[in-house]
Amino acid sequence: MSHHFYQNLKPNFTPLQTLLKRESSFEEVPNSWFIVVTDIENSTQAVAQNFHSDVNLAATGCIVSVLNKVKETDDVTVVPYFYGGDGVTFLVPPKLIDVVFEVVDNYKVHVLKQFKLNLRVGKVSVKDIYESGFQIKITKLQQNKLLAIPIVLGNGLKEAEAVVKSQYELNYHDISPKPVNLKGMECRWDEIRPIEEKLKVFCLIVLCNNENEQAMVYSGIISKIDKIFGNLDKRRPINAINLKLKPTLKKIKSEMNIKLGKFNFGYLLQNWLLTSIGVYYFKFFPKGKKYLFSVSQLSDTIMIDGSLTTVLSGTQKQMDLLRGNLEQLECSNKILYGIHTTYASIMSCYVENMDKNHIHFVDGTEGGYTSAATILKEKIKASKAS
Repeated sequence: MSHHFYQNLKPNFTPLQTLLKRESSFEEVPNSWFIVVTDIENSTQAVAQNFHSDVNLAATGCIVSVLNKVKETDDVTVVPYFYGGDGVTFLVPPKLIDVVFEVVDNYKVHVLKQFKLNLRVGKVSVKDIYESGFQIKITKLQQNKLLAIPIVLGNGLKEAEAVVKSQYELNYHDISPKPVNLKGMECRWDEIRPIEEKLKVFCLIVLCNNENEQAMVYSGIISKIDKIFGNLDKRRPINAINLKLKPTLKKIKSEMNIKLGKFNFGYLLQNWLLTSIGVYYFKFFPKGKKYLFSVSQLSDTIMIDGSLTTVLSGTQKQMDLLRGNLEQLECSNKILYGIHTTYASIMSCYVENMDKNHIHFVDGTEGGYTSAATILKEKIKASKAS
């Protein structure tokens, strides 16, 4: 059945760089499906004004609100999504499109009230994208025993985003805001610094516009990253050693504001106490230590949605080596890329239960993916002007 298309995809346990070159592992998204795009307007300006954490929380909350509604409506169907720091793109089967769009359309009002940020939302049919000449080919990568992620080749999702941005008009007056369901959303982790002082955190976005070359180009770049930085486990900026809860009232208040939309002393006190206890639980108890390990395994640090996006940890020397390779590809008109370098990563979470149903969204500090995307956008403008 079309609405079970994604969860029926066979998970691939092969390395990503190998999977990308295996065309038979990719299938076209059914043309009856839809693409739902959400994006913070003027996110670059918000980051420059030191509101990066608000942008990050707004994007994470969008995922949580949609997944909670999907679970409530149909606990079988899986909706794949792509998190970009300042927005999220969802691939939605036809039977859930009205439900999902109603959620994000209402959620934008919540974001405006809580953060004074405009969340653009829109939907485009996959059929329209195909008729415009773009591809959306998808497969499922099993990164480890706990985490499977969607991988998309083709420019269809990027085209959908461009369509939504070009046609979107802010319109809040005709929406009656309803309570949002952000159950399970947490953001209590401290900034996560690399385990060695010499290491930095890099947010990288690479765009290959040629749909026919994406597989080979991205496969080559991932192979180069593996060679320079080590495999995913080695270069991932999140691990059980450097994860620390931050039991401050300010941190929990931010979580409270987006989840409840108002001040609630009981929530603040209860979760401050739980977080304070959690500091010791994760440090000394076997189940706590097991959870920390699963957090590192369930951290979303690489994405391919037509572009290659990843956050990784390494030395400046390692990044200089990778940058040399990227420069060669860029000079050959194969790619455009943006890199943001910072001192730590940040993480927000969706926790259904602490045993296995939790996912963690990772970005860099000081702008993260948004800052890398700004560099990339400037290069895109320059290339179109030349």
